[in-house]
Amino acid sequence: MTLKIYQLDAFNDKVFGGNPAAVVPLTKWLSDELLQKIASENNLAETAFYVLEGDKFHIRWFTPTMEVDLCGHATLATSYQIFNYENYPKSIIEFTSRSGILKVEKRNDLLELDFPMDQLMPVETPKALIDSLGITPRETYKGLTDYMLIFDSEAQIKAFNPDFRKMAEVDCRGVIVTARGIEVDFVSRFFGPNSGGDEDPVTGSAHTSLTPYWAKVLNKTEFKARQISARGGELVCKLVGDRVKIAGKVVPYLVGEITV
Repeated sequence: MTLKIYQLDAFNDKVFGGNPAAVVPLTKWLSDELLQKIASENNLAETAFYVLEGDKFHIRWFTPTMEVDLCGHATLATSYQIFNYENYPKSIIEFTSRSGILKVEKRNDLLELDFPMDQLMPVETPKALIDSLGITPRETYKGLTDYMLIFDSEAQIKAFNPDFRKMAEVDCRGVIVTARGIEVDFVSRFFGPNSGGDEDPVTGSAHTSLTPYWAKVLNKTEFKARQISARGGELVCKLVGDRVKIAGKVVPYLVGEITV
């Protein structure tokens, strides 16, 4: 069986930046085992698969080791593929997913995700996270899948070199670290040793946690954000009720075929 595959860099305007994702369009669903093998072979943070069902696209996301409930950058990459390679005529794409209905709107050179806001609860910081980072955060929150740790400065966020074996002792999808930014409203990094990668270059879904937090702290609803990984990424975020809109650019890198 031969399938089309696309690899795109999301949340950046230059190739080799942002977060790479693979997109594999399907006409019908393959077995979960085969989907996982393809994602493992791609060895990217996420591989997205989709099937057109009626007037919506059903999307699923796989890391090299597991299926996940939500992935921002791979949804952005999938939307770019549908708009630009499938000649999709509308300005809004609707996806069905494990996280409900997701919409992506084409706004000039930006693609804007419309995701559900995460629900954050203040919690005591797990000792393994303190040991992993070597410092106690100012605040710690737990969302549906991730911990979010608040620090005092962008310099602290840049300097982290976590002990990922220690961090992996904590049962969660990932760990977000964040602080106010110097040139943007806030900066972050995302660590996911339990999800197939120690650090994710740019994590759209993490901004469903970051945006409502910073909305309360900064007393506004629109933000420029930067994920300060080695590849780096730029995001424009907006809190609208219980939804978070996350906009960014996408750059295509590869178009090809896989044989499975």
